[in-house]
Amino acid sequence: MLQVKSGDIDKLGILFERYKNSLFHYFFRISWNRDVSEDLVQNVFFRMLKYRHNFTGEGKFTSWMYHIAHNVFVDNFRKNKKYHYEEELTHTRSTEDDNLEKQIVKEEELKLLNDSLKLLNPEKRELLVLSKLRGMRYKDIGEVLNISEGAVKARICRAVKELKDIYLQLGGENENS
Repeated sequence: MLQVKSGDIDKLGILFERYKNSLFHYFFRISWNRDVSEDLVQNVFFRMLKYRHNFTGEGKFTSWMYHIAHNVFVDNFRKNKKYHYEEELTHTRSTEDDNLEKQIVKEEELKLLNDSLKLLNPEKRELLVLSKLRGMRYKDIGEVLNISEGAVKARICRAVKELKDIYLQLGGENENS
């Protein structure tokens, strides 16, 4: 990114190739919309180019990139208050697991977890995506969201609790159906 900042714009293509999938999955897990996620990834790289002069190189590049991604998401969310979620679930297929019943249970649990995630508000979903799926440290998430590490811990704790409650509630509804 320092090379992009100093005028070697072609290096942004390398960054795009390296981080486009991570950003896509980040946005997809928040929006559950493939087209929106692809557009937001493009917007992140546009902003990285536009605001390259703000990159100092002092912190982690990924923290700076996800800070931009967060801002892109917030701007898009404010502009488009309603999201039309697509039903796109990842189905785990294990060639090692011959037990069809276990496979069905795994797929049902994954679907239930994805359905539960969709019911969380976007802010809580974003926290869980950053911490659990992207594996970011609380300190780095705090830098991305401009909040303290303690606030990140508290918010993630509340998001996990709410996700668990939703999961159990949906699981109970499915058993009663």
